[in-house]
Formats: sequence, structure tokens, C-alpha cells
Amino acid sequence: MIEVKEVVKSFDGFYALDGLTMTVPKGAIYGLVGPNGAGKSTILRHLAGVYRPDSGEITLEGQPIYENPAVKSRMAVIPDDVYYFGSASTRDMMRFYKGIYPRFDMERYEKLKEAFPAVNERHPIRRLSKGMQKQAAFWLALCCRPDYLLLDEPVDGLDPVMRRQVWSLLMGDVAEYGTTVLVSSHNLRELEDVCDHVGLLSHGKVALERSLSELQGGTVKLQIAFRTEEPPELPEDLTVLHRSNMGRVYTYILRGSAEEITNRFAAYDPLFAETLPLSLEEIFIYEMGGEDYAVRDIML
Repeated sequence: MIEVKEVVKSFDGFYALDGLTMTVPKGAIYGLVGPNGAGKSTILRHLAGVYRPDSGEITLEGQPIYENPAVKSRMAVIPDDVYYFGSASTRDMMRFYKGIYPRFDMERYEKLKEAFPAVNERHPIRRLSKGMQKQAAFWLALCCRPDYLLLDEPVDGLDPVMRRQVWSLLMGDVAEYGTTVLVSSHNLRELEDVCDHVGLLSHGKVALERSLSELQGGTVKLQIAFRTEEPPELPEDLTVLHRSNMGRVYTYILRGSAEEITNRFAAYDPLFAETLPLSLEEIFIYEMGGEDYAVRDIML
């Protein structure tokens, strides 16, 4: 488990992290989402032990990460912009990683050649395309057999087939070895398919942190047509995040369970009413939109 408690980090007076607290459960795929500038890359660099927090605490299974080689040997990191030694090939980096990671798996390295056939292991990585550089990064990271894998925009630059291949390999490691994966991404639709926990960042803090099932189960989209021309006044204890309409059909985004919302609106004897699950992207818009974006009248 990774625990982050009240972490603060500032750069020239700007607070990139402002009391950030989050918990990444062991064996989970944790999706870290937020608008640009929310602090996603900054907290990942702290978790990787690159940055030292100004204040607060970051631990992995109770051990501090910063300047702790034993803890770092259990982690692998793939940043948004991968970096390797200037003229190093994938095979050169394999030798380097083998000397750092005690559990580096040479047998797996050879097997994964089939998963990344487009990557010539003897060509300098810097001469490869961005997509191939990402493939080389995954190839090497997975062979390290890490307990914790930190990913920043991991599949950016990969084609759809390779994206599926990479996610399949990652999910296989989670299922078989209990690998913990923390992934920061703007592709919310993709995260929705793979993550079981989500943290929403805003202004250097985690505004919302829940399992994906809890997050989706706590927000409902309701489409409803009332018998009256004008919609009724709703009670104050109903939290409405958004309302729009097309003619007589109204769409509400509300906090609560589908069963609760259905029962509450049944009292109005509507012509019809249907609750629909929200995507992670929609939840992000309505939880964070009012604060960070001019999101008002989105047609759903």
C-alpha cells in the first residue's frame, strides 16, 4: 500500500501540491485523473522518490520512499517522456536494469520479444518512434517484476492493438502476482475499463477518492418526462449536479443510488423515468467541472 499524507510541494511560491492525501491499496489498479496543472506528474515524481516533499509523508508499506534504495528496487516507473542513456539500445538497458533490480527476469525478457515485435532490441532507443520507445519501456519495466508500477500517460503514442496488448500484460501481472499499478492519464474512457480505484485531483489536492464501483454507484443520470409542462420543484436534500432538457424530456445528474433516485422521483408520477450509469468521464466533468471549467449546459 502507498500512503500519502498532507504532502506539500511548492516551486517559486506556486503550490503544486497543497496538502495532498491519498491511499493506493495493494494489488489495485489506481487511476489518477485531474485537469492540467492539478499536480498529477508532481505527485508521481514524489512517489518515485525523485522529489522530496516540503512537508508531509509518503510511504510504501510503512517505509519512506525518498532516498530508500530497498523500497525503490520494488518499483518501476514509466514517465510520460521516457528517457534512457543517449546511445543505449533496449538490450543495453536490459543489462543496466538487471544490475539494479534484484528480481529482473531474463526468461521473461526473451518471451516478451513476441509481445513487442516491432522493437529492434539492438537499435538505440532514442532513434525509435515515440510509440516504439513506450513499447521498449514496458518491455523493460515488466521484466523488473516490480511490486509497484507507476505510469504517467502510459499508452500515449501506442496504436489501438498495442494499447490492448499492454493493458492485457499489466492486468495479467495484477491478477497473477498482485502487482499494484498507479496510472495517471487523461484517457478516462480507457481508465474506466481497467481501474478499480480512482483519485480526482484538483489544485494540488485529492478532491475525491473512491473505488470505481462506489464512484459510479453514487452518481446517477436520470432521464424523465413529467406530466406537467414545467418540472416540479425538487426537495433541497436532493443534490442536483446538472439539469438540461430537450422539450419535455429532462436529464438530471444527481448524487445518490439509482434505487434511491428512482423511488424519490416515482412520487411525481412521471410519464417515464430511466436511470442510466455515468461514465468516468461524465463523473469527472460534473465533480470537477464547476471548479475548473466553464461546464454548464452540456447536452447528454
